[in-house]
Amino acid sequence: MHSHSLREPPAGPPPAVAEADPLDLVHLFRMTLGDARLQAEVLDLFDQQIDLLLARMDTAPPAAVATLAHTLKGSARGIGAWGVVAAAEAIEAAVAAGTDIAAPLDAMGRAGAAVHGAIARLRRDAPATK
Repeated sequence: MHSHSLREPPAGPPPAVAEADPLDLVHLFRMTLGDARLQAEVLDLFDQQIDLLLARMDTAPPAAVATLAHTLKGSARGIGAWGVVAAAEAIEAAVAAGTDIAAPLDAMGRAGAAVHGAIARLRRDAPATK
């Protein structure tokens, strides 16, 4: 398991999450009750899950893509990956409307890459543990 440094949220009132922020760390802190080990575990699981489900989306029929997007949306809400949530909702809407899903899938790929990068930075910047 990887180490992440999210033990405490920033001091003061929680800032509004910038759209460019791939992870809402205040939300993650609240969802994990500040438990650093749990934070690391859920981020590691999400990091693996998004790769797996995006790979499946590449070859799945539209109805299955919507189901996979829905699964990712729930997980992303748990860690505050709002860009992934928005991309998943766009995929679900496109499938429901019977429209092309290429653009929403591209958006999901970009959102997933941003989250991967954020998780990698958290791992890199985490204090060394004994």
